[in-house]
Formats: sequence, structure tokens, C-alpha cells
Amino acid sequence: MSGSGIDLKGLVESIQDYHSVLEENRKLYIEVQDLKVILLVCLVGIVNKFGGCLVNYCTVATICDVLYTSHLIELSPPRGMHIGIQKLPIPACSLKFDLLSSPQLSEAQQCRFQRLSASQPSRQIQSEGGVTELWEESQEQFQCAGVAAMRNTLQPNSLSLPNYHPTPRLVYIERGQGFISVTFPGCAETYHSQQTQKTRESEWQRQDLHQKVHRIRRGDIVAIPAGAAHWCYNDGNEELVAVSVNDLNHQSNQLDQKFRAFYLAGGVPKRGQQEQERQTFQNIFQEFDSELMAEAFNIPSEIVRKMQSEENRRGLIVNVRERMGFIRPDEEQEQEQWGGQSDNGIEESYCSMKIRTNIENRRDTDIYSRQAGKVNVVDRHKLPLLKYMDMSAERGRLYQNALLSPHWSMHGHTIVYVTGGDANVQVVNNNGQTMMNDNVNKGNMFVVPQYYTVTFKAGNNGFQWVAFKTTGWPMRNPLAGYTSVIRGMPLQVLTNAYQISPNQAQQIKMNRGGESLVLSSGGRSD
Repeated sequence: MSGSGIDLKGLVESIQDYHSVLEENRKLYIEVQDLKVILLVCLVGIVNKFGGCLVNYCTVATICDVLYTSHLIELSPPRGMHIGIQKLPIPACSLKFDLLSSPQLSEAQQCRFQRLSASQPSRQIQSEGGVTELWEESQEQFQCAGVAAMRNTLQPNSLSLPNYHPTPRLVYIERGQGFISVTFPGCAETYHSQQTQKTRESEWQRQDLHQKVHRIRRGDIVAIPAGAAHWCYNDGNEELVAVSVNDLNHQSNQLDQKFRAFYLAGGVPKRGQQEQERQTFQNIFQEFDSELMAEAFNIPSEIVRKMQSEENRRGLIVNVRERMGFIRPDEEQEQEQWGGQSDNGIEESYCSMKIRTNIENRRDTDIYSRQAGKVNVVDRHKLPLLKYMDMSAERGRLYQNALLSPHWSMHGHTIVYVTGGDANVQVVNNNGQTMMNDNVNKGNMFVVPQYYTVTFKAGNNGFQWVAFKTTGWPMRNPLAGYTSVIRGMPLQVLTNAYQISPNQAQQIKMNRGGESLVLSSGGRSD
């Protein structure tokens, strides 16, 4: 009995200890929830120029470091704000909070305008091998979205000269084919080519090492990170047309909201061009001391002077003397080796990341209707590099008289470029004002601000477009169709909200059947 008594006593003590641990865990859980609120509020304060949180920053960062390392909390940022925590091998007070949301907009960037309208490029730079067209970035709609748009046309056998810019860029290949290479800093030259040159006197071989060169063609979306040097070559028999959008609001751009391009060769000629273009597109070697550059490259000064010469300023796109060829992998065979499946990013390293994907691939269509059209989205899941750029793209096609369901985008602005057909576009803001009610045609570009409601109705020739989005996680809320907001609401909410009968509310919810986002044209029953 005494032995049993000792066992019972130990059991009672164990139960008491267990309840004590539970109580401590409950208190710790409550404290963790409070810390999460403090942390998120403080982070918002830091974004808003440290709004009173500077004193607590190290304390909160240290607590967050401990809890995050122990996997006790999972940060859930406020809606519309994405917070990433990058662990660094330095003290906790230096913890880097990577705020992927845009900083507080200046007065010039705020979306204060009375009307949206489709526009064409307003300026152009004529070069030896093609033309660069620019949309006016000072327009209110582009200021609101914080983007700069341009369209490059390369003639056959011409080269768009190497350059880099402080903002991420998404490129859509509207027409033609060619080669492109994005040089990632710190990555090795993993491609080895050998060329043979002949003269009257002798013959010799020249070896070359370079980073990966990609084949591009019509329908490709190409992702170019900020600060990465890149060039493009048209080896086809027709013009290569590339439409680009630069995200000026991205965290990588710590200069100002003005588009800049740093060219490693060429530049805008001083004659026949506007002062703005001459200031924006110039050869960075031009103003360096030639002797200093000769020492840096360990080359004769004569070569440096050729790199700097104004006589070589044939523009931003130049004709190539001899056709160029590159050693490159067969990317189509690479895709077949994966069984046609999309890469998930795990097998990719920084230096070998895929920079392109074709947005017109039928197998990757996200939304399809035989009667209405289709939509294909390229986001960070299909092209993992986009998660670092926080951008995405969309390719859409509406058949004759079909509609795109009224909807709003949750996580970013949308810049729409019309590639074919025509449509009536209507945009409404939070005040119930019609911001846009226009017919748009091929070559037009317009902005749909975040949360503004928009709808398209295609004309008799259908409607095709490409949309660039300032988020890597594009989400939209449709108002009509199978996956709509309205369909997810109870009938009683709709009957009281609109003062209609239950039967009428049922029609609002269900009359589109299984159609979602792209809606077929049909007669109304009035």
C-alpha cells in the first residue's frame, strides 16, 4: 500500500506539473499574440518614416528573432502588405525586414486624377538599327501605378546594346524572334564557344566564355531583374518588337520615380533628340578618365577611347556587321526532359534561373471558355524569378462580343497593352465615378489602379491584350460568374441590399452558370 501511495502521490504531482505547464503555455501564447500585434504595428510605423517605433525597433526585432527561430510564431501581415524576414548572420538588432509593399506614395504619385484614357507612345528615339518608343511617364495614370513603359523595335540583324536599370522590367515579345542574355553579377561564364577566323596570311581560333544566352520568340514573357546588364539580338528576317514595363516603385530603386537606363555602349545622339532622352540614355564610359579605364581593364588607351567615342553613338540599337551566332542549350528539349511540367524553382539556383516563359502556351492556360475566350497568367509560380521582382503578367483573349467579368485586382496595379481587336473598357472608382468608358484598339495602353473595378466587352473582331501587374501574386475578385463575390453571398443579404425578391437575387447569383471571369455574349431576358 505504501508503494501504491507513493505512486499515487507521484501521479498527482505529475498532473499538477502538467496543468502548470499548460497554464504557462497559455500565458506564453497570449504574450506571443500581443507581440505579433506590436511587431506588425511597429513595422507599419517603420514604413511610415519610423512613426514613433524607432525606440522599440531593436527590442521587437530581437523578440521576433527568438520567436521566429523557435518557430513559435508565423508572421501574418495586414491585408495588402507582404512582409518577408531575411535571416542574416549578424546581431538580431540588424535583422532586415524586407518590405515588399511599396513605400508611402509621395503627393506626385498618389492616384489623384479625374479620368483614365488609353494612350500611344509620345516620344521616340531613332537609332541606326531600330526605334525606341516611350509612353509619357509623367501622365497621371502612370504616376499612380509608378511605372514607365516603352516599346523597342529591332530591325533584322540588329543589336539592342547592353544596358542596365535600377528597376525590375517585364518584357513581352509582340513579334519576331531573337536572342537575349541577362548577365547576373557574380555568376560564372558557363558557356564556352570557339570560333575560327581566316585571313590571307593565316588562320587562328578564338575562344569565348559567356553566360547563358536564351532564344526568345513571339509570346514570350522575359523577366529582367534590377541592376542586371542585358542585351538583345534580332537574328530573324522580320522586325523584333518588344513591349516593356518598368516598376519604378520597387524597393530596388532607391533613386527617384524617374526612369533611368545605364548603357555600356552607344547612347542617344546629341542631334535630333530631346534633352530628356539625352539625359536618360547615355554611355556610362563617356565621362570616365580614359587612362583610369585603361588601367582598370588592363588595355591600351586607344581601345578605351573607342569605347567612349561620340562618333560611335549610333543610338541604342545598332546594325551588326556580321551575323552573330551563340552556343546555347536547346530550351525546348530541356522542357521535354521535365515531362512538360513547370519548374518549381527548387532545382534552380540564382545563376541558372529561368528568365523567360511563353505566355501563349495552350497547355498553361488558366481560364478557358469555348464560347468566351481564355486567360493565361505568368506569376511567381510559373516563373520563380518573379518572386524577387514582385511582378507578373497576363495574356487574355475574348471572342466576338464576349465580356471580361467586372472585377478588381487586390495586390497591385494593372497596365494593359492592347495587342489586337477592339473593346469597350469601363473603369469605376470608389466614389462611383466613371473613370474610363472608351473604345481601345491595337497599340493602346492604359492603367487600371488597384481596387478600381473594370470590365471589358469585346467588339466584332474580338479583343486581345497583355497586362503587366505590379505584384508577383495577382489576385482578382470578379463580381459576376461562378467564382464571383456575389455568388458567395446569402440570398437574404442580396434581397435586402438591392431591395429585390429572392427569385431576382437567385438570378443574380446563378444566371451565369459555370462561367467564370470570361463571359460569353448572350441575350438578356428583360
